[in-house]
Amino acid sequence: MKQVLTVAGSDSGGGAGIQADLKTFHANGTFGMSVITSVTAQNTQAVVEAFDLPVKIVVSQIEAVFDDFEVSAVKTGMLSSSDIVEAVADSLRERAIINLVVDPVMVSKSGFSLLKEEAVECLKDKLLPLCRVLTPNIPEAELLTGRKVESVEDAKAAGKEILEMGPEAVLVKGGHLEDRRQSIDVLVEKEGETFFEAERIETGNTHGTGCTYSAAIAAHLGLGKSLKNAVGSAKEYVTKAILHSLSIGHGHGPTNHFFFLGK
Repeated sequence: MKQVLTVAGSDSGGGAGIQADLKTFHANGTFGMSVITSVTAQNTQAVVEAFDLPVKIVVSQIEAVFDDFEVSAVKTGMLSSSDIVEAVADSLRERAIINLVVDPVMVSKSGFSLLKEEAVECLKDKLLPLCRVLTPNIPEAELLTGRKVESVEDAKAAGKEILEMGPEAVLVKGGHLEDRRQSIDVLVEKEGETFFEAERIETGNTHGTGCTYSAAIAAHLGLGKSLKNAVGSAKEYVTKAILHSLSIGHGHGPTNHFFFLGK
């Protein structure tokens, strides 16, 4: 069984972070492992507080996993500080990870900062050059480029600009684009662009969709698929997980990672 690692924060509400990643890895046929970078107090309504783990503990977790398992892919999520970003980047560079999916988690839906401002440049310099694919949503693409993204063409332009920062590919997710019946994601590579479309689902239950999407991409890369096929499979999975999302909690409910099991 292919083994896939998530390096991210913990969500006490269970809908995002490493909890979402582990569910996604297993739902997509891989064995999931985790390195926790930060512990958050959150639910479907808001992130209340976050506590970063010491860098030494983060690195020790990475070493423990790689000392024992054959890691076929890695996904990073909430890295919080420049010290953690740099330590994670150094650890992964030493191990020459080929299938690295970087989800540049920056701000929660409720507006809580999940990546310190001083860490953004460190993320660009240290981690982006290592990754197979970067998966920013529209607000994250805007923060990385400083440009407004309001259309698919804007997303494509932003993706091209981010590509110059070092990643092998950039998937700009279109879930935040307004006035569209379709949810269109743009995969930008040096060879050109590929568009992934799905019907937009009208629901407020979207907690953890970004984590789930990027984790599914990592799982399918770990299974040996090409990048385009991995993104296509992940897009299909996350769309169904949103379609069957769960109306639990009093805020944005989570996606249903095991929708195929029925009720």
